[in-house]
Formats: sequence, C-alpha cells, structure tokens
Amino acid sequence: QVELVESGGGSVQSGGSLRLSCAASAYDSSTSCMGWFRQAPGKEREGVAAIGWYGSTRYADSVKGRFTISQDNAQNTLYLQMNSLKPEDTAMYYCAARPGCTDIIPTSSLREWWYNYWGQGTQVTVSS
Repeated sequence: QVELVESGGGSVQSGGSLRLSCAASAYDSSTSCMGWFRQAPGKEREGVAAIGWYGSTRYADSVKGRFTISQDNAQNTLYLQMNSLKPEDTAMYYCAARPGCTDIIPTSSLREWWYNYWGQGTQVTVSS
C-alpha cells in the first residue's frame, strides 16, 4: 500500500512563500506521476500542479508563474514551491500519486479520478 505524507504547510502573510513536501513510501512501481491538489472550505478539491516521471509539468491557470512542482525520484519525494502567495491560496493541500505512469496527460493530470493514492493533507493559510 502506497503511503503519501505531506509536510511544510503553515501560516504566511500575503506575498510570502512556502515549500510543501510529499514523501512517498511502499511504492511497488518504478515510475509514477504525481500531483498537488487543494481544497478550500466549502469548495471542491481542485488540481494545482502535476508532474510526470521524466519531469513534464502542468499547472492550473490560477498558480502559473507562482508555483513550481518538482520531484526527487531517487528519494520518492514531491515538492511544491509556492511564491507570491495570496489569501485565495488558503486551503488544505494534498499530494496524489499514479504509480506506473511515465508522462502526464494534459486533459487528465489535474483531475482527481486520474490518481490512485492520496495523502492526508497539509494546511496552508495566507493572511492579507
């Protein structure tokens, strides 16, 4: 059973930065695609960013130019660098994994159903 554990959330002021991490364990596949999602109170979960095994990426329009997704395949760790944070970025952030995947699919990689495993989330709060 794949386990994903997020960390790095916290409270920052508008314009600040945070770096989220997601450690993956118990992988039974040599490749995977991974993504970051977020869910604000009263809203549906939305895809933020995705990355394929070989490094291709995709971002939601709302975070382009501010967030960067990256990974360390050797360490099975996913990252999300978040800069120029805004109050509307406040949400619980989740990482997700699709083992066996090598490349993201633009129409699917920011959709919840595309992923097999999920972490428990880390809270990000941005104050104005």
